[in-house]
Amino acid sequence: MIRVLIADDQPLVRRGLALILGPDPGLEVVGEAEDGARAVALARDLRPDVVVMDIRMPVLDGVQATAELARTLPEVRVLALSTFDMDEYVVAALRAGAYGFLPKDVSPEELGAAVRTVHGGEAVVAPRLLTRLLSAYVRTPAPARPAAAAAAAVPPDMTPREREIWQLLATGLENAEIAAELDISVSTVKNHITGIFGKLGVRDRAQAVIAAYESGLVEAGRGSG
Repeated sequence: MIRVLIADDQPLVRRGLALILGPDPGLEVVGEAEDGARAVALARDLRPDVVVMDIRMPVLDGVQATAELARTLPEVRVLALSTFDMDEYVVAALRAGAYGFLPKDVSPEELGAAVRTVHGGEAVVAPRLLTRLLSAYVRTPAPARPAAAAAAAVPPDMTPREREIWQLLATGLENAEIAAELDISVSTVKNHITGIFGKLGVRDRAQAVIAAYESGLVEAGRGSG
């Protein structure tokens, strides 16, 4: 059973999510929280496997709550939900430590599948959000990006091969495609990606892609920064 905590400031939304997830034989809704602070407190008490977290909540918003959980309870996975699928919310949630970001209008089947995916340690971002997010980064000149993005940099200890693989990963290539492009094995690509994640301080491909655009490694119409 995957234990799920639901955090949303609207009682009807909480109840609706519980009704969607509750009947699933592989999921168990163990609690509901009305704000981010309560979500963090309940997560400490109940130790859920996954927190379905609304982004905009009072007292402590979903991004801050996610960051606190990532810092203190890293074994708890956060799946962020929002009716506001704005790019900055997606980036903020993923950078705070969320394993996924979905709009609230996803189907019950998609929500259940996403909970299972993040529980397994994989990232989930709704295709329409990820596509638009990456499109926005590709089209936006580096000087116009937020100050936080401008501060990002390629780690000085990253090897040329790691930088090359990071760049290919950021353009959307899968491991097998990267291996074919560089004429190396898939297992070698996986080993390099593990090292890249460690040097970037990121957890998954979605965060690595964001870091690539923020660092300037990938620019509009260019292969490298």
